[in-house]
Parts: sequence; C-alpha cells; structure tokens
Amino acid sequence: MSNEQQWDLVIKPKTGWFDIHLGEIWRYRDLIGMFVKRDFVTMYKQTILGPLWFIIQPLFTTLVFTIIFGKVAKIPTDNIPPFLFYLSGNVAWGYFATCLGRTSDTFNSNARIFGKVYFPRLTVPLSSVISGLLQFCIQFLLFLGFYFYFIAQDSPIFPKLWILCLPILLLQMALLGFGTGVLVSSMTTKYKDLRFAMGFVTQLWMYATPIVYPLTLVPDWLRPWYVLNPMVSVVECFRYAFLGSGEIRWSYVGVGWLTTLLILFAGVILFSRIEKTFMDTV
Repeated sequence: MSNEQQWDLVIKPKTGWFDIHLGEIWRYRDLIGMFVKRDFVTMYKQTILGPLWFIIQPLFTTLVFTIIFGKVAKIPTDNIPPFLFYLSGNVAWGYFATCLGRTSDTFNSNARIFGKVYFPRLTVPLSSVISGLLQFCIQFLLFLGFYFYFIAQDSPIFPKLWILCLPILLLQMALLGFGTGVLVSSMTTKYKDLRFAMGFVTQLWMYATPIVYPLTLVPDWLRPWYVLNPMVSVVECFRYAFLGSGEIRWSYVGVGWLTTLLILFAGVILFSRIEKTFMDTV
C-alpha cells in the first residue's frame, strides 16, 4: 500500500485574523440551500397557521402601532395614512430583525453540528439571511396589497424612482443583520448574558429607528448622532421611495453604509477567530 495518498480536500487550521475563503463558501452552496430549506420548513412546523404567521405578525403589530402611536399618542406621520406608514416601517425593520435574531444564535444553536463535521461555519448565518429574505418577500407582498389600496383611495402617496434602489436597501439590511448577528454570536460564546439581552436590545434599537415616528421629529442637534444608526437611512430611503415622505440626504446614506461595513468587518473577523475555539466554551 502506498504511503502517498491523493486527497481531494485538506483541512488546515486557520491562523490569520481574516482567514475567510469566499471560494470555499461558494463550493458549499448546496449546503447553504439545505440550511435555507431546513430553516423555512422547521420554523412553523407543527403550527396550525404555518406560514400565515409571516403575514399575521406584521399585520397585528402595525394595527397595534396604529392604535397606540397614531390614535392615542397622535404622533404625526408626515400626512401618510398611519397604517401604511407603520406597515412600511415594520416590513423594512422585520427583515433586519430577522437576520439579526437568527444569526446572533449561530454558535449556540448549531453547536452539535459544528462539533461533528467540518464545513465553513459562515454558511449557517448566510443561510439565515437568505431564508429571512423569503419571509421579507411574503411581507412585502402584504405591504404592496395595502399600498395599492391606499393609492386607489387617492391617499397622498408619491412613489419615487428610488424604488429601483430596493435591492441595495435589502443588501444593506442583510449585511448589517449578518454582521451584527455574527458579532453577537461570537461574543455570546463567552458572555452568555448577551443571549438574554438580545431581545431587549433589539427592541430598543427599533425605537431608536424611525419606525413609529418620522425622522422630522428628531431634533436637528441630535441627528448627526442619530444617523449613526444604519437603519435610519434604510427606513427613510424605503419610505421616501414608496411613499414620497421624509427626505434623503447622501450624508445620511454614506454614514449608514460606512457603519454597516465597519460592523460587518468586525463581525466576520471576530467570528473567524472564535470558530477555532468555540467548542471549548459553548
């Protein structure tokens, strides 16, 4: 028997800070597809309403926002019908929150798989982002249904050409949710408290984003700090594109993208470092 054997795949330990091989992730695209199918099928398995929850959740949340913030608190919505104003914010925020929530628990929820077989670990959070996109598509169709209804009712809605930028907005939400999620997931391997704090932090983040109020209510002195939240420019662009309300400043968009890329970079680097030793701490 020959001592020299030809191997198709040689796995070596990662040593660099940014030891990410995009080509390897692409080779495992079939595995990503399997994870996407798993996430989508198992999410509402053994439930009575199944995928209808994709519609029920934003619908009831929007209804509550309309009553509480629109009717009771009487917060202005830039002359946009309150229901459509809140629904647009919920649909945009929903995709980011889904990406963040699913990717932030990557290490803990997949520890058994990670400990048995090798594959690029980033395929798991990537599949979460893609499966979240399917959920967004369903909720976006719900938004379009009400959108055209209010247009037919001669509501003051003025679509802009910025609608064509929707794929870019989705890309930014995906990158931000992915980057923040893997950053949190990496930190939770050592600091377990973050798992319990995530729901609370995500809720606070939503209220720090113009979901239930327009950007025009934010004082001018606070805006330079406020727009450091990347979701501010995303939600404002989404509303401006479809509803014609609010305003778009390139400085806000630039700050949003810069913050998004910094979070993504930090998240991927930390994820790459932690994945080498996480089995000893999870």
